[in-house]
Amino acid sequence: MSRLSVRAAVARRGEPFVIETCELDDPGPNEVRVAVEACGLCHTDLTAQSGGFGTPLPAVLGHEGVGRVEALGEGVDHLAIGDRVIMSFGACGSCPSCADSRPAYCRHALDFNVFGRRLDGSSPLRFDGVPLTGHFFGQSSFATHAVAAATNLVEVDDDLPATVLAPLACGVQTGVGAVVNVLRPAAGDRIAVFGCGTVGLSAIMAAKLAGCAEILAFDLHASRLELAHSLGATTLVDCTREQPSAVLRGHPSLDLAFDNTGNPKVIMAGFAAVRAGGTMALAGVAKHGAELRLDPNRIMNGRSLRGTIEGDADPKQLIPEMIAWIRDGALAVERLVTPYPFAAIDDAAEDMRAGRTIKPVLLMEQELPT
Repeated sequence: MSRLSVRAAVARRGEPFVIETCELDDPGPNEVRVAVEACGLCHTDLTAQSGGFGTPLPAVLGHEGVGRVEALGEGVDHLAIGDRVIMSFGACGSCPSCADSRPAYCRHALDFNVFGRRLDGSSPLRFDGVPLTGHFFGQSSFATHAVAAATNLVEVDDDLPATVLAPLACGVQTGVGAVVNVLRPAAGDRIAVFGCGTVGLSAIMAAKLAGCAEILAFDLHASRLELAHSLGATTLVDCTREQPSAVLRGHPSLDLAFDNTGNPKVIMAGFAAVRAGGTMALAGVAKHGAELRLDPNRIMNGRSLRGTIEGDADPKQLIPEMIAWIRDGALAVERLVTPYPFAAIDDAAEDMRAGRTIKPVLLMEQELPT
């Protein structure tokens, strides 16, 4: 098997990303090699970098890749060299959940998306001859090239920039999917969105598209609340000044609520405000050991509380829909994005941690130092 020399951002516990020259295998069965144009940076990547998910380190992370197919593995007959693709989350494509168009709940999701390994445990990526975790979300796209599972890929046209397409792979997909697939608002519904990062702002845009009459946005950053308002939020709550529970007590009951903070106090306040028969969806990752205290009578009265991964999306269905909304001007993903050169990955990570940027997108095509 031949190997390609690539540049990749290697994550090691307790250290900044370091861009290294690594060796990438040819694609295996049902895989392709992609020359990466751009990759979004997500809080999931930073949690994995810190050891919070148990992803084996050192690793090449990155799971919002966009690029062009360069090589085909055995059995890939629905793609051609030169095709432009979005690389979404890993799924096997054949288990009961995948067969039911619910790939986010793939039987092998932990292997692909958390542990970053193929089903046989191998990795296509090496540094100094030693294997790295190199199949994160079925792609490991913090690199100039990635070997990706063909199941992950969604073909896209050339009319939209990679900076807009990359966030559709995970962050935007999660927020939009949580609304359109899970909460399914009716025109005139009242919805609260807790947390106005990429996921929350995408949910706000989807709620506006669905015709929600009132959209309450909760966040700690005034600049994000201002952006939320411009994207469709009707009521803004600065959580540095007001407690969500106090604000919600002063409003009529919610039809729907969506949390992506993972904060138990916020979740409990939101669920307490949902009307009988209403639904709250959770997409935020909570701290280890976090617990909720809920009144079971509120659930008995027809309220639903449920989690969602990737907005319950089938990327092959939802990503083309989101692209159509972008072209129509109804999904302003470009307003969430700040581009960074690949070499500035640590600057992008620090800016996201500090709340200075919402969705960093790394540009791989820019020449890197050697």
